[in-house]
Amino acid sequence: MTYVVTEACIKCKYMDCVEVCPVDCFYEGENMLVIHPDECIDCGVCEPECPPEAIIPDTDAPAEAWLELNREKSESWPNITRKGEAPADADEFVAVEGKYEKFFSDKPGNTG
Repeated sequence: MTYVVTEACIKCKYMDCVEVCPVDCFYEGENMLVIHPDECIDCGVCEPECPPEAIIPDTDAPAEAWLELNREKSESWPNITRKGEAPADADEFVAVEGKYEKFFSDKPGNTG
């Protein structure tokens, strides 16, 4: 089992999860994070740290749709090991529906 990041992270990207991850398996996109499924050790410490509840176990039904995206993007986006600044308008996007279709960016994040 592994954990995956879902569309609830898009445009929120709080990064509290990054600080607690013992194996540094988070990767940063322009407006969301993903988890490398082969690096995740299933410890679960990231899940309760996510304000928009975007992190779920891959055994949850909605996770299936996100597992491949997490795998694919973790191969091309930069690894992130420290919490950065969340977008200034992150709180405004927590409850927005359909964020993948409206806002997803496949560009890598700026970890510098």
